[in-house]
Amino acid sequence: MKPTLFHLGDLQIHSFGLLVALGFLFGLASASYNARRAGLKGEVVYDLAPWLVGAGLIGARLLYVISYWNRDFAGQPLSEALAVWKGGLVFYGGLILAILVGIWRIRAMKLPLWTMADCLAPGIALGHAFGRVGCLLNGCCYGRPTDLPWAIRFPLSHPTGHQPIHPSQIYESLLNLAFFAALMWGFGRRKFPGQIFALYLTGYAVLRAFTEWFRGDYDIISRPAAGMFTPGQSTSFLILAAGIALFFTLRPKSETAGRVTS
Repeated sequence: MKPTLFHLGDLQIHSFGLLVALGFLFGLASASYNARRAGLKGEVVYDLAPWLVGAGLIGARLLYVISYWNRDFAGQPLSEALAVWKGGLVFYGGLILAILVGIWRIRAMKLPLWTMADCLAPGIALGHAFGRVGCLLNGCCYGRPTDLPWAIRFPLSHPTGHQPIHPSQIYESLLNLAFFAALMWGFGRRKFPGQIFALYLTGYAVLRAFTEWFRGDYDIISRPAAGMFTPGQSTSFLILAAGIALFFTLRPKSETAGRVTS
Protein backbone atom coordinates (compact mmCIF):
# COMPACT_ATOMS: atom_id res chain seq x y z
CA MET A 1 0.00 0.00 0.00
CA LYS A 2 1.52 3.29 -1.14
CA PRO A 3 -1.06 6.04 -1.71
CA THR A 4 1.64 8.65 -2.36
CA LEU A 5 4.12 7.34 -4.89
CA PHE A 6 6.68 10.14 -4.57
CA HIS A 7 7.07 13.89 -4.08
CA LEU A 8 8.16 16.61 -6.48
CA GLY A 9 9.03 19.32 -4.01
CA ASP A 10 5.79 20.06 -2.18
CA LEU A 11 3.73 18.27 -4.84
CA GLN A 12 2.45 14.79 -3.96
CA ILE A 13 2.18 12.32 -6.82
CA HIS A 14 -0.69 10.01 -5.88
CA SER A 15 -0.29 6.45 -7.09
CA PHE A 16 -3.99 6.05 -7.88
CA GLY A 17 -4.14 9.20 -10.00
CA LEU A 18 -0.94 8.33 -11.84
CA LEU A 19 -2.07 4.77 -12.66
CA VAL A 20 -5.47 5.98 -13.87
CA ALA A 21 -3.75 8.54 -16.11
CA LEU A 22 -1.44 5.85 -17.53
CA GLY A 23 -4.47 3.64 -18.11
CA PHE A 24 -6.14 6.36 -20.16
CA LEU A 25 -2.95 6.99 -22.18
CA PHE A 26 -2.28 3.35 -23.04
CA GLY A 27 -5.95 2.65 -23.66
CA LEU A 28 -6.21 5.56 -26.11
CA ALA A 29 -2.99 4.46 -27.84
CA SER A 30 -4.44 1.00 -28.45
CA ALA A 31 -7.67 2.57 -29.75
CA SER A 32 -5.69 4.75 -32.15
CA TYR A 33 -3.86 1.67 -33.41
CA ASN A 34 -7.17 -0.13 -33.97
CA ALA A 35 -8.57 2.88 -35.81
CA ARG A 36 -5.71 2.64 -38.29
CA ARG A 37 -6.33 -1.09 -38.64
CA ALA A 38 -9.95 -0.28 -39.51
CA GLY A 39 -8.94 2.21 -42.20
CA LEU A 40 -9.58 5.35 -40.16
CA LYS A 41 -7.19 8.07 -39.07
CA GLY A 42 -5.67 7.31 -35.68
CA GLU A 43 -5.91 10.99 -34.76
CA VAL A 44 -9.70 10.80 -34.47
CA VAL A 45 -9.28 8.87 -31.20
CA TYR A 46 -7.31 11.74 -29.69
CA ASP A 47 -9.98 14.19 -30.88
CA LEU A 48 -12.48 12.09 -28.91
CA ALA A 49 -10.17 11.67 -25.93
CA PRO A 50 -11.04 14.83 -23.91
CA TRP A 51 -14.74 13.97 -24.08
CA LEU A 52 -14.27 10.31 -23.21
CA VAL A 53 -11.75 10.90 -20.43
CA GLY A 54 -13.79 13.74 -18.94
CA ALA A 55 -17.04 11.77 -19.05
CA GLY A 56 -15.32 8.68 -17.63
CA LEU A 57 -13.89 10.54 -14.66
CA ILE A 58 -17.06 12.53 -13.94
CA GLY A 59 -19.33 9.49 -14.18
CA ALA A 60 -17.05 7.29 -12.08
CA ARG A 61 -16.58 9.90 -9.38
CA LEU A 62 -20.25 10.91 -9.32
CA LEU A 63 -21.42 7.35 -8.74
CA TYR A 64 -18.79 6.86 -6.03
CA VAL A 65 -19.83 10.03 -4.20
CA ILE A 66 -23.50 9.04 -4.42
CA SER A 67 -22.79 5.49 -3.23
CA TYR A 68 -20.57 6.51 -0.31
CA TRP A 69 -22.05 9.88 0.59
CA ASN A 70 -23.04 9.06 4.16
CA ARG A 71 -19.79 7.28 4.93
CA ASP A 72 -17.20 9.57 3.35
CA PHE A 73 -18.66 12.92 2.28
CA ALA A 74 -21.56 14.02 4.49
CA GLY A 75 -20.44 17.09 6.41
CA GLN A 76 -17.16 17.33 4.50
CA PRO A 77 -16.05 20.23 2.29
CA LEU A 78 -17.05 20.00 -1.37
CA SER A 79 -13.37 19.75 -2.29
CA GLU A 80 -13.32 16.22 -0.85
CA ALA A 81 -15.94 15.10 -3.35
CA LEU A 82 -13.78 16.47 -6.16
CA ALA A 83 -10.47 14.93 -5.00
CA VAL A 84 -10.33 12.17 -7.61
CA TRP A 85 -6.55 11.79 -7.24
CA LYS A 86 -7.04 10.35 -3.75
CA GLY A 87 -9.01 7.42 -5.13
CA GLY A 88 -12.69 6.68 -5.21
CA LEU A 89 -14.09 5.87 -8.64
CA VAL A 90 -16.89 3.47 -9.54
CA PHE A 91 -15.97 2.02 -12.94
CA TYR A 92 -19.51 1.38 -14.16
CA GLY A 93 -20.46 5.01 -13.58
CA GLY A 94 -17.60 6.14 -15.80
CA LEU A 95 -18.32 3.50 -18.43
CA ILE A 96 -21.98 4.40 -18.78
CA LEU A 97 -21.44 8.16 -19.02
CA ALA A 98 -18.48 7.74 -21.40
CA ILE A 99 -20.62 5.54 -23.67
CA LEU A 100 -23.41 8.13 -23.79
CA VAL A 101 -21.03 11.04 -24.45
CA GLY A 102 -19.03 8.93 -26.90
CA ILE A 103 -22.12 8.11 -28.98
CA TRP A 104 -22.97 11.80 -29.17
CA ARG A 105 -19.45 12.89 -30.16
CA ILE A 106 -18.85 10.07 -32.66
CA ARG A 107 -22.08 10.92 -34.44
CA ALA A 108 -21.26 14.64 -34.32
CA MET A 109 -17.87 13.90 -35.92
CA LYS A 110 -19.63 11.80 -38.59
CA LEU A 111 -17.57 8.72 -37.79
CA PRO A 112 -18.84 5.12 -38.08
CA LEU A 113 -20.31 4.57 -34.64
CA TRP A 114 -19.89 0.84 -34.13
CA THR A 115 -16.50 0.67 -35.83
CA MET A 116 -15.25 3.34 -33.45
CA ALA A 117 -16.81 1.45 -30.54
CA ASP A 118 -14.86 -1.63 -31.61
CA CYS A 119 -11.65 0.40 -31.80
CA LEU A 120 -12.13 1.73 -28.28
CA ALA A 121 -13.31 -1.43 -26.50
CA PRO A 122 -9.97 -3.26 -26.00
CA GLY A 123 -8.40 -0.08 -24.61
CA ILE A 124 -11.06 0.09 -21.90
CA ALA A 125 -9.93 -3.29 -20.62
CA LEU A 126 -6.27 -2.23 -20.78
CA GLY A 127 -6.94 1.03 -18.96
CA HIS A 128 -8.89 -0.80 -16.28
CA ALA A 129 -5.94 -3.12 -15.68
CA PHE A 130 -3.82 -0.07 -14.83
CA GLY A 131 -6.58 1.36 -12.66
CA ARG A 132 -6.83 -1.75 -10.51
CA VAL A 133 -3.09 -1.58 -9.78
CA GLY A 134 -3.78 1.97 -8.60
CA CYS A 135 -6.50 0.58 -6.32
CA LEU A 136 -3.99 -1.87 -4.84
CA LEU A 137 -1.49 0.88 -4.08
CA ASN A 138 -4.27 3.07 -2.70
CA GLY A 139 -5.70 0.31 -0.48
CA CYS A 140 -9.24 0.45 -1.88
CA CYS A 141 -11.39 -2.25 -3.51
CA TYR A 142 -9.69 -4.77 -1.22
CA GLY A 143 -10.49 -8.46 -0.85
CA ARG A 144 -12.03 -10.79 1.67
CA PRO A 145 -10.03 -12.63 4.34
CA THR A 146 -8.29 -15.78 3.14
CA ASP A 147 -5.55 -18.18 4.20
CA LEU A 148 -4.30 -18.80 0.65
CA PRO A 149 -0.51 -18.56 0.26
CA TRP A 150 -0.74 -15.54 -2.07
CA ALA A 151 -2.82 -13.50 0.40
CA ILE A 152 -1.68 -9.93 1.00
CA ARG A 153 -1.78 -7.74 4.10
CA PHE A 154 -2.35 -4.02 4.43
CA PRO A 155 -1.08 -1.92 7.38
CA LEU A 156 -2.77 -2.13 10.77
CA SER A 157 -4.45 1.23 10.13
CA HIS A 158 -6.28 -0.24 7.11
CA PRO A 159 -9.93 -1.35 7.58
CA THR A 160 -8.78 -4.97 7.14
CA GLY A 161 -6.65 -4.70 10.28
CA HIS A 162 -3.58 -6.37 8.74
CA GLN A 163 -5.35 -9.70 8.28
CA PRO A 164 -4.50 -11.77 5.15
CA ILE A 165 -6.91 -11.01 2.32
CA HIS A 166 -7.48 -11.87 -1.32
CA PRO A 167 -5.53 -9.56 -3.69
CA SER A 168 -8.79 -8.82 -5.51
CA GLN A 169 -7.26 -5.86 -7.34
CA ILE A 170 -4.58 -8.11 -8.84
CA TYR A 171 -7.16 -10.69 -9.87
CA GLU A 172 -9.13 -8.13 -11.82
CA SER A 173 -6.06 -6.44 -13.28
CA LEU A 174 -4.65 -9.71 -14.67
CA LEU A 175 -8.02 -10.79 -16.04
CA ASN A 176 -8.42 -7.42 -17.76
CA LEU A 177 -4.97 -7.78 -19.34
CA ALA A 178 -5.90 -11.20 -20.69
CA PHE A 179 -9.25 -9.81 -21.85
CA PHE A 180 -7.47 -6.94 -23.63
CA ALA A 181 -5.25 -9.43 -25.50
CA ALA A 182 -8.28 -11.50 -26.51
CA LEU A 183 -10.19 -8.46 -27.79
CA MET A 184 -7.18 -7.22 -29.77
CA TRP A 185 -6.85 -10.66 -31.35
CA GLY A 186 -10.55 -10.73 -32.15
CA PHE A 187 -10.56 -7.22 -33.64
CA GLY A 188 -9.05 -8.37 -36.93
CA ARG A 189 -11.44 -11.32 -37.09
CA ARG A 190 -14.71 -9.55 -36.33
CA LYS A 191 -17.63 -10.31 -38.59
CA PHE A 192 -19.58 -7.06 -38.20
CA PRO A 193 -19.13 -3.55 -36.74
CA GLY A 194 -19.98 -3.47 -33.06
CA GLN A 195 -19.05 -7.10 -32.41
CA ILE A 196 -15.96 -6.33 -30.31
CA PHE A 197 -17.79 -3.70 -28.28
CA ALA A 198 -20.68 -6.10 -27.61
CA LEU A 199 -18.19 -8.80 -26.61
CA TYR A 200 -16.48 -6.33 -24.30
CA LEU A 201 -19.74 -5.57 -22.50
CA THR A 202 -20.66 -9.22 -22.07
CA GLY A 203 -17.13 -10.38 -21.25
CA TYR A 204 -16.38 -7.68 -18.72
CA ALA A 205 -19.74 -8.17 -17.03
CA VAL A 206 -18.88 -11.84 -16.46
CA LEU A 207 -15.32 -10.99 -15.39
CA ARG A 208 -16.52 -8.38 -12.93
CA ALA A 209 -19.27 -10.55 -11.47
CA PHE A 210 -16.67 -13.27 -10.85
CA THR A 211 -14.05 -11.06 -9.20
CA GLU A 212 -16.67 -9.41 -7.01
CA TRP A 213 -16.94 -12.65 -4.99
CA PHE A 214 -13.46 -11.92 -3.65
CA ARG A 215 -14.22 -8.33 -2.62
CA GLY A 216 -14.32 -7.49 1.07
CA ASP A 217 -14.95 -3.73 1.06
CA TYR A 218 -18.69 -4.15 0.48
CA ASP A 219 -19.11 -5.57 3.97
CA ILE A 220 -19.10 -2.06 5.42
CA ILE A 221 -21.91 -0.70 3.24
CA SER A 222 -25.44 -1.88 2.68
CA ARG A 223 -25.98 -4.57 0.05
CA PRO A 224 -28.92 -4.92 -2.33
CA ALA A 225 -32.11 -6.74 -1.42
CA ALA A 226 -31.56 -10.16 0.18
CA GLY A 227 -27.84 -9.45 0.41
CA MET A 228 -27.11 -11.90 -2.39
CA PHE A 229 -25.15 -9.69 -4.77
CA THR A 230 -22.72 -6.81 -4.49
CA PRO A 231 -23.55 -3.53 -6.24
CA GLY A 232 -20.97 -4.40 -8.92
CA GLN A 233 -22.61 -7.76 -9.59
CA SER A 234 -26.08 -6.27 -9.79
CA THR A 235 -24.86 -3.76 -12.39
CA SER A 236 -22.96 -6.51 -14.21
CA PHE A 237 -26.19 -8.40 -14.87
CA LEU A 238 -27.64 -5.32 -16.57
CA ILE A 239 -24.48 -4.74 -18.63
CA LEU A 240 -24.45 -8.43 -19.60
CA ALA A 241 -28.02 -8.21 -20.86
CA ALA A 242 -27.20 -5.03 -22.79
CA GLY A 243 -24.15 -6.64 -24.40
CA ILE A 244 -26.05 -9.76 -25.46
CA ALA A 245 -28.91 -7.68 -26.86
CA LEU A 246 -26.47 -5.46 -28.77
CA PHE A 247 -24.65 -8.47 -30.22
CA PHE A 248 -27.79 -10.05 -31.65
CA THR A 249 -29.16 -6.68 -32.81
CA LEU A 250 -26.03 -5.80 -34.78
CA ARG A 251 -25.22 -9.27 -36.07
CA PRO A 252 -25.97 -9.60 -39.80
CA LYS A 253 -28.97 -11.75 -40.55
CA SER A 254 -27.11 -13.56 -43.33
CA GLU A 255 -25.08 -16.56 -42.16
CA THR A 256 -22.61 -15.90 -44.99
CA ALA A 257 -21.52 -12.46 -43.76
CA GLY A 258 -17.74 -12.15 -44.00
CA ARG A 259 -15.17 -10.29 -41.98
CA VAL A 260 -15.40 -6.52 -41.91
CA THR A 261 -12.56 -4.24 -42.90
CA SER A 262 -13.82 -0.98 -41.46
